[in-house]
Amino acid sequence: MSLAATSLGVMSQKTRFGDTSGSPAWRPHVPRNDRPPLPPPINLQTRLVLNRCVAARAALGELKQAATLLPNPTILVNTLPLFEAQASSEIEQIVTTTDRLFRFAGGSGAADPPTKEALRYRRALLDGFATLPARPLCTATAELVCSRIKDAPMQVRRLPGTALANDATGQVIDTPPEGENRICSLLANLERFLHGEEDNTT
Repeated sequence: MSLAATSLGVMSQKTRFGDTSGSPAWRPHVPRNDRPPLPPPINLQTRLVLNRCVAARAALGELKQAATLLPNPTILVNTLPLFEAQASSEIEQIVTTTDRLFRFAGGSGAADPPTKEALRYRRALLDGFATLPARPLCTATAELVCSRIKDAPMQVRRLPGTALANDATGQVIDTPPEGENRICSLLANLERFLHGEEDNTT
């Protein structure tokens, strides 16, 4: 499970992750229920950010134009998620190869467990994207994506005990918020932030 999904509170088990803490005041075993609401108290629309947005928009335009030159543009749609799935799974120390991903992408053959999990990342990405015409990015999207990745129904966590930990040492790196009401409140705040709505609830 990705760090983002865990922070959203959809996961219900210990997650493997590298040690990114380092602050002397950091208390990794304490649930982070005091997360401040979004947006952060800084100006996000700086000149640097806006310039990067212009560059990104131009790059996407070039990609869209290049796709029209392909005999079958769906090659991009089917290929890029495989690379993304491999990169995402490596974050959680689930290592597979590009060759294995392409070999078993069609569902034929007996793939090894890491390859199967990486392929579930691809399915999660595509299934989540497919819901966007019907509804915007929201908590239900996160639950769907996590359910596809874990290959089991996943909902907002109701029980405590989730922690980000180093798989090799067992050291706890971070403990996300606990309590269904608190997690749902944070998710609602995230949705309002993503869709540009004013948040007057905090």
